[in-house]
Amino acid sequence: MKIDLNCDMGESYGAWKMGADAEVMPHISSANIACGFHGGDPATIRKTVKLAVDHGVAIGAHPSLPDIMGFGRRVMNISPQEMYDLVVYQAGAVEAFARAAGAKLHHIKCHGALYNMAANDEGLSDAMVRAAKDLGAMLYVLSRSKNYELAKKAGVPVCAEVFADRGYTDEGTLAPRDKPGGMVEDAERAVKQALGMIEEGFVTSLTGKRVAVAADTLCIHGDQPGAVPFAKALRRAFSDRGITVAAP
Repeated sequence: MKIDLNCDMGESYGAWKMGADAEVMPHISSANIACGFHGGDPATIRKTVKLAVDHGVAIGAHPSLPDIMGFGRRVMNISPQEMYDLVVYQAGAVEAFARAAGAKLHHIKCHGALYNMAANDEGLSDAMVRAAKDLGAMLYVLSRSKNYELAKKAGVPVCAEVFADRGYTDEGTLAPRDKPGGMVEDAERAVKQALGMIEEGFVTSLTGKRVAVAADTLCIHGDQPGAVPFAKALRRAFSDRGITVAAP
């Protein structure tokens, strides 16, 4: 059995440092690198790309709504064309730094509110799929979402994503971060949730309901205080169960 372990990274901005990227990078197989709209800046993109190249980690773009102050987690009313432009513009920045480092852009995974908005909005989903297709990149999207269905239909390589460190609703969407249980902060619980999704194809929602999921790639968040212990605990559990960690 194989799983991709991805992490949101490169979210520092200027003098503001966020995440333990250097410590987490050796434990993952793909990195989603912020593009400057919710976090990240040119120097941070360059450094994070180099870090990924040095560790053999697949390079992904992590585009966001233009919302640095809100860290890309506030909903905005955008059109499908704006979605397309946002994704192409931001992914293009990461792609350029990847090319300069002798590597290539592997995937695109939207961030925060943009990710959630596209999950079930057909127009925004279609625009994201078109952007990925035009850039020749794979998409990482929420498992069993409209986004996933449209990417498959369009023939765009896509990975169904699940989360080790987030709570789920009964509908299989991510519970709000500020809701009790929205963030999984215990490494043992995160490992148990991850193994359930990977090996058995289900996650237990905050109300106790078993919700079906498909797990191609598993996310941990670089801005979580426990990101490094989470990554290490997951890798130990995967090794014990013969689960290989590799980028798709």
